[in-house]
Amino acid sequence: MTGTPLLDWVPPEPKGDTYDPDRDGPRLAAQARAVLEYCLAHDWVTLRALADACGAPEASVSARIRDLRRAGFQVERQYVARGLHKYRVRP
Repeated sequence: MTGTPLLDWVPPEPKGDTYDPDRDGPRLAAQARAVLEYCLAHDWVTLRALADACGAPEASVSARIRDLRRAGFQVERQYVARGLHKYRVRP
C-alpha cells in the first residue's frame, strides 16, 4: 500500500460499464471499508464470514477484496478444502 493513512483511504473506483458513481459509489465504498476493517481486525477469514459480518453478498465481498488488491493491500489466500479459501489482508 502507498503511504496513505488507513483513515484517509478511499477505495478505487470500480470498473465496468454498469457502474454509476452516484448510484453505486457510496454503497460500494461502505462495503469496501467494512471489508477492510473486518479483515484488519481478524487474522484469516472466509468469504462467508466476511459476508455475514459486513451484511453483503459473497460476490460483493470478493469484489471488494479485489479492490483492496488494486489499492495496494497485500491480500493472501489460503486453501482450506473443497474450493473453500480464507483470506488475510495486510496494509
